[in-house]
Amino acid sequence: MSTSVKPGPRERLLLAAQELTYTQGVGIGVDALLKGAGVARRSLYEHFGGKDGLIAEVLRRSTAEDVERYRSTMDAAGDDPRARLLAVVDRLGGIAADPDFHGCRYLAADLALTDPDHPGHEVTRAYRHTIHGLFTDEFAALGHPRPGFAADQLLLLVDGLLAAGATRPGSEPGAAARDLAEYLIDAGRA
Repeated sequence: MSTSVKPGPRERLLLAAQELTYTQGVGIGVDALLKGAGVARRSLYEHFGGKDGLIAEVLRRSTAEDVERYRSTMDAAGDDPRARLLAVVDRLGGIAADPDFHGCRYLAADLALTDPDHPGHEVTRAYRHTIHGLFTDEFAALGHPRPGFAADQLLLLVDGLLAAGATRPGSEPGAAARDLAEYLIDAGRA
């Protein structure tokens, strides 16, 4: 007979906050987070120093998971840089088309966290820097004359795809983004 071990308060806070801040935004109240995690207020302050620390840690955890998804999507597409970049756009298009899609958690956090010194901004900047690096490497492998600039353009396209997926149900941002990504990638190869 196996016994299931219930996660401790720290892990329950992280799990609840990761779900609730995605579905309801980072502006969700502390009481709702505590209730969702089934923990006392003291646990929040002991483990994270407060809500800001919890939000930053949730974003940090999410970025690690999402960067790994980017890498595995690109790896599954093989060695061709063009195919690797388009695989990312295709995957994000599929995600954005899901009826439960609530948008990009990083863009939403940046827009909602009005304090420019909130620790969450440091996490989202580092995440975007990492994704930009992944894209830059692929554009460089393609021989693009300006790989960093092309990565900027693709990141802008990805932000638009994810924003449109959250705000314009019934539209086809994935298909539009795919066409634009092909144009962007192929323009650098001409």
